[in-house]
This record gives sequence, structure tokens and C-alpha cells, in this order.
Amino acid sequence: MGKNKLKKFAQNETFKHVIQPDNKEVLNGDFRLKGKWHEEFGNNNPIVLELACGKGEYSAGMAEIFPDKNFIGMDIKGARIFSGAKEVEEKGLTNVRFIRTKIDFINSFFAENEISEIWILFADPQIAKPRKRLTSEIFLNRYIKTLKPNGLLNLKSDSDDLYEFTRDESLPEFNAKTKDVQFEKLEDTSALYESGIQQFDETMQRVLNIRTFYEQMWLAQGKKMKFLSYQLNR
Repeated sequence: MGKNKLKKFAQNETFKHVIQPDNKEVLNGDFRLKGKWHEEFGNNNPIVLELACGKGEYSAGMAEIFPDKNFIGMDIKGARIFSGAKEVEEKGLTNVRFIRTKIDFINSFFAENEISEIWILFADPQIAKPRKRLTSEIFLNRYIKTLKPNGLLNLKSDSDDLYEFTRDESLPEFNAKTKDVQFEKLEDTSALYESGIQQFDETMQRVLNIRTFYEQMWLAQGKKMKFLSYQLNR
């Protein structure tokens, strides 16, 4: 492991807003803050979860736009989280936390109805392993255990495969299997910046215009950004 990574890991330990539990803490039980995240933030504001947050640009960016909401970025890569954690520290943002852990453990961290909104941004499309996609049935069943009624599930992606899988397969198939829980599609655009962004209000346009490190890479390659938003109806 490179010295730079080790340095970032060490600095993460000094950030109060970075939480790095040992896998053993959540593998066979619940994390100590499960059901207590409002206490952690010191308010009852809505909690927004960013999965596979990478360098944390979206969590930090949305926290500035919505000071009346709390944001939690979740990723297993500590060196990536360091970038967002440093930005949060420098800007003095108090409504952001980062968790270094596997997304598979989401239900060990969050209680029923604890999350108001989930964002999935430029996640690995897992071309060879559809079951591992963050919008697969396995993960949807985990999300419904934490999302509030009328909670939102948002996907922003450069991947045609992940976008089409989510829109045409995973969500429709999930809805067909369930009666009391349904994901209602609210937004769908396959060319966000070319023709889709003007349909949103000014605040949402600011959110969607946050450009992550990876998004800028894909844009430079000429890829079009896709966006889907669903509401959880119980």
C-alpha cells in the first residue's frame, strides 16, 4: 500500500465526521448509531444517504445547498472518502458524515424509516454480475427496510447498462413481485444535460449540476448522463 494512502487513512482517523467501524462490529449485529443518527447530528432533519460516495463531492455539495438536511456518504474506499472529508472539514459543514464500510451492511447501520432519500451516483455497473448492481433486487430489498414512506431513490449514471437495467428490469420486476411496497417513477432522462435538466426547478438543477471526479471523466469521453428518481410508496 502506498504511503499516500496510509497518510489519508491516518488523517481520516482525526476527522470526527468520518466513521470507520470494523467489519466485525456490523457483520453479526447492529452498529451503535443505528436508529440514533438524528442524535448524532443533533437535530431531526431529514437524512440523505449517498451510496458508493467515492470522493464525497455530492454529499458535501448537497450539504451546502440544503443546510436543513443531514447527509451520509457511504463507501469502502478510505482514500477516496478522505477528499470529501477534508472538504467538509475546511468548509465547516456540520451536516455531513462519512462511513467507511461495505454497502452490503446498510441494514446494520440504519433503522426502519430512518432514511428520507438515497442517491446512487456513478456506481459500478457490474456488467458481468447484475446481482451486485446497487439497483438489483437484493439491494432494493435492503433499501425498503430503511427508507421512509414517500422516500426517494435517485440514480445518476453514465452507464447505459445500469440505467436501462434499473428502468426496464429491476424496478418493474420488483414492483410486480410486491403488493404493499412500490417504487413509483418520478423522473427519467437519458440525456440529462442535453435536454433533461431544464425540467427541474432551480434548486434541483444545482444538485444535478454537481460534477463528481468520475462524472467529469465520463463527460470528457463524450458520455451522456442519465437520471432516474423513484418514490417509495407503502
